[in-house]
Amino acid sequence: MATITVSTTGERIDDPQAIAEFLQPFGIWYENWPVAGRLAADATGEEILAEYAPEIERLKERGGYVTADVINVGPETPNLDAMLAKFDKEHTHSEDEVRFTVEGRGVFWIHPEGGPVFSVEVTSGDMINVPAGTMHWFHLCDDRRIRCIRLFEDATGWTPHYIEDAVHAAHPPVCWGANYIQVQSHTKPVVEL
Repeated sequence: MATITVSTTGERIDDPQAIAEFLQPFGIWYENWPVAGRLAADATGEEILAEYAPEIERLKERGGYVTADVINVGPETPNLDAMLAKFDKEHTHSEDEVRFTVEGRGVFWIHPEGGPVFSVEVTSGDMINVPAGTMHWFHLCDDRRIRCIRLFEDATGWTPHYIEDAVHAAHPPVCWGANYIQVQSHTKPVVEL
C-alpha cells in the first residue's frame, strides 16, 4: 500500500482514500488494484498485461493512452545505475507517466507548482499517474527491484526534460533499509584499525 510523506511537515498518509484525495488537486490519480493470487511469481510481461487488461483498457480510455508494456528492473539489470540516473533528478515529461506496480517498491517525488514537495512510496498494487509537465523524480528502494505496467500516449515513449533549479538533492531517498548506505562521490570510506 502506498504512503505519502509531505517533506515540509513530515505528515504521513497511508489510507488509500486519503491518498487519492490528497493527490487529486495536483491532477494525480491513485488507485490500489488487487494483486494477491492474480499472477504466478514467474509471470511473463505478456501474462501480466493479459491479467490486467480490464484495468489497462479503463486507463487507456480515461487518459488517451495507446500502448502499455511491462518493465522489470532488478539488481541484475544491465546498466541499472545509468538507467536510474535518468530519473533520479527533477524533471518533467511532455505526457503523463503512468505506473502500476506489480511487485517491488519505489518512490515518486512530486514537486507541484503551488504545493509542497512530497513523496509517494509505491508498492505492489499501487497505480499512480504523474501528469505531463509535473516536476518529479523517482528512486528505487534499497532492494533495487520493481516490476511495473507502464502506459503511454505515444508508442515511442517519453524522455525526461530536466529542471535547472532542481530541488531533488535536498530530498534523499526515503525507503532505504537499515543495512543500505548510499555511496556519494564525496563520501570517504571509513577504515577501523
